[in-house]
Amino acid sequence: MKYSGWPDPGELVVGKIDEIEDFGVFVDLEEYEDKRGLIHISEVASGWIKNVRDHVREGQIVVCKVLDVDEESQQIDLSLKDVNDHQRSEKIQQWKNEQKADNWMDLATGDDIGDEEFTAIANELIGAHGSLYEGFKQAAIHGSEALESTELTDDEIESLVETARENVSVPYVNVTGYVDLENPSATGVDGIREALEAAEGNGEVPEEVDLEVTYVGAPEYRIRVQAPNYKTAEAQLEESADRAVAAIQGHGGDGEYHRERRTDEE
Repeated sequence: MKYSGWPDPGELVVGKIDEIEDFGVFVDLEEYEDKRGLIHISEVASGWIKNVRDHVREGQIVVCKVLDVDEESQQIDLSLKDVNDHQRSEKIQQWKNEQKADNWMDLATGDDIGDEEFTAIANELIGAHGSLYEGFKQAAIHGSEALESTELTDDEIESLVETARENVSVPYVNVTGYVDLENPSATGVDGIREALEAAEGNGEVPEEVDLEVTYVGAPEYRIRVQAPNYKTAEAQLEESADRAVAAIQGHGGDGEYHRERRTDEE
């Protein structure tokens, strides 16, 4: 998704070198619609430059700093030398992330959506989280809660969250749930212990998943899951609770899974 406006002075922008002249370099801005900037030869590199082509080439992707914007004359002055290696690497990664998010928007909205509606949905994500990528990332981690502040419809939110959970990779996510276990039968505590062992997976939990079951206060036990993505974490949480409930019911006891706490933590 390209911005329709103008960049601000001081902003870092990604561009593709389109034309090289003796006096400078023309750059097409990749993040803005129909915007072109000029890097004067004095802003290409530090020191005296004999040949601009020793420093840049046509088709090269570069990160520039915006020096000045004159909307009336349609002119954007850029600097290549004022961008350090760290800034360049960070900006390129940000740009690549936004390209991924553009593809995710296509998946979430489908082929039948109009340009105006597409832009409206994208702007809601950007308004809530600063960028498309960050919007999808937060939706992957927090689900629909991440989009509660937007004016998106329930169907739009559901589609965005589903797409985010299927495509966004985050370092890890944590989810928590609770299971109530009661066993009035003769097996008593032994039955509870067996149910907790079942909840912990009996050694069958995937290697990339960290699952922990702890006592909160009778009859409540907390299940914490850490996993590489929200979808896996939620699935493992529910499977853990299901195993515990099935095990306790096998002893003639009762079990119930819920997401919110019901007793005060000790």
